[in-house]
Amino acid sequence: MRALVSFNARYWLPLTLAVLATVTALSLSPLPELPLPDVASSDKLHHLLAYALLALPASIAGPRGWIWIALGLVAWSGLIEIVQPFVNRHREWADMVANGSGVLIGSTAGTAARRYLQ
Repeated sequence: MRALVSFNARYWLPLTLAVLATVTALSLSPLPELPLPDVASSDKLHHLLAYALLALPASIAGPRGWIWIALGLVAWSGLIEIVQPFVNRHREWADMVANGSGVLIGSTAGTAARRYLQ
């Protein structure tokens, strides 16, 4: 377990940036046609999980000011929601709520893991 914490302490930034790039690419890749609202609402769990995973490495590593990183991730999700209509996607503020909830869950889990392992 200590090896995992050591690995994360060394590589939290590249891990976070890799997940951020993946989430951004998936969120902004154009759709050939917009899904029906009933189908689109089933993706909130995906948003929650993606942003929890996104917040996890920084919160486990606990770099100085990591809380600002978490707030930046929430702001980034808001920017993505603003841009999505330009790439044939829906702008759903409920997605941002799911994203923010994911950041909160990932940050809480990472902080708890860091404290437990110290």
